Amino acid sequence: MGSFSIWHWLIVLAVVLLLFGRGKIPELMGDVAKGIRDFRKGLKDDDAAA
Repeated sequence: MGSFSIWHWLIVLAVVLLLFGRGKIPELMGDVAKGIRDFRKGLKDDDAAA
């Protein structure tokens, strides 16, 4: 029960691409980035109000 080999990671990547498709992954990453930006902006707003 060691670490995963490169073949394991390639299979996982293939499954993820099959599930989400090529177009869905950039959309998902964009949504994550937008959420992080909004979170950081909210933290700055809280500091300014205090």
